[in-house]
Amino acid sequence: MNHKVVENKASRLFVFLGAFFVANALIAEFIGVKIFSLEKTLGIEALDISLFGIEHLSFNLTAGVLLWPFVFVLTDIINEYFGTKGVRMLSYIAAALISYAFVMFYFGIKIIPADFWITTKTDSGIPDMNNAFAVVFGQGLWIIIGSLVAFLLGQLIDVTVFHWVKKITGEKYIWLRATGSTLVSQLIDSFVVLFIAFYIGAGWQLNLVFAIGIMNYIYKFSMALLMTPVIYAVHGIIEKFLGEELATQLKQEAMK
Repeated sequence: MNHKVVENKASRLFVFLGAFFVANALIAEFIGVKIFSLEKTLGIEALDISLFGIEHLSFNLTAGVLLWPFVFVLTDIINEYFGTKGVRMLSYIAAALISYAFVMFYFGIKIIPADFWITTKTDSGIPDMNNAFAVVFGQGLWIIIGSLVAFLLGQLIDVTVFHWVKKITGEKYIWLRATGSTLVSQLIDSFVVLFIAFYIGAGWQLNLVFAIGIMNYIYKFSMALLMTPVIYAVHGIIEKFLGEELATQLKQEAMK
């Protein structure tokens, strides 16, 4: 192994950020099969909102939203120091690995289970482990397509808005380019995934897509604002790790 690559601070930073980025994207996709109540998790009464003729809406979200705020913070950090090429490369790698994982899940579901394994969790209330495995790891094709398209489109929009804002403001207003780009990209992401997965794939009405999309975006909007201090904290850690000279050099190269 080339020790210069391992010892290079910029290379080590990119590998660490990239690995954490891909891991978060993968985990978010796979745990997204679970729907949870945000209000009940926080110990408060569920909201009862009406939008576009859809009643009794509340924050029932996929478990994947727990990780997406970190994915988009990482997107902005990588964008800051390694530019659009770095973000795009990692986004394509993440999408390819997610697709690969779903293919492997498909074969894992199709292989014939051992007879004894099927009933191993009967005492835990799971009469058929093979069906449970298929339900947890198997997602509909339209959901997979929708989530991948939304992820890639959101990433590409994020990097574009980020660099557009930075060209105007320079090194000032980290919160504006980081949080602002996330708010724009997540607005698109929130509706694209629902439109493809459920309007096209499941025949939902458009008013239901818009109503649930708005509820999802309210959550993502709130989390983006709450994560703003985290962006500044991570920036501070990275600047200290790289040193002023190397940090400045990377940021200048990222803008080219």
